[in-house]
Amino acid sequence: MPIHVIVEGKNDRSKLKRLVGPEINILCTFGTLNSLKLETLRKQVGYDEVYLFMDNDSSGKKIRGVLRDAFPDAVQMYTRRGYAGVEGTPDEYIIAQLEKAGLEEYIQYPEQPSY
Repeated sequence: MPIHVIVEGKNDRSKLKRLVGPEINILCTFGTLNSLKLETLRKQVGYDEVYLFMDNDSSGKKIRGVLRDAFPDAVQMYTRRGYAGVEGTPDEYIIAQLEKAGLEEYIQYPEQPSY
């Protein structure tokens, strides 16, 4: 079954794409949601698994609220207040959120530098 993670913007998608395998489809809201964007997301997702990973700011919370209503079964993933959105969240924290959401089999762990 396909898995979709919905984020706010293309920089969030780029950040996440580096940390997960190609089996994870990362979709963007590109900011404020209108009914057309929401309907497009619903069609893209269908009945597949959905994860929501929004910024921890006022616009992210607003978008999460709309998406929570549209996808009531979606798994919620959170970034910490103080980080500059998903794109500014450290890899280690994003990986912890992916593991917490049960997506560990799809994580592409960054290589550790050898000394």
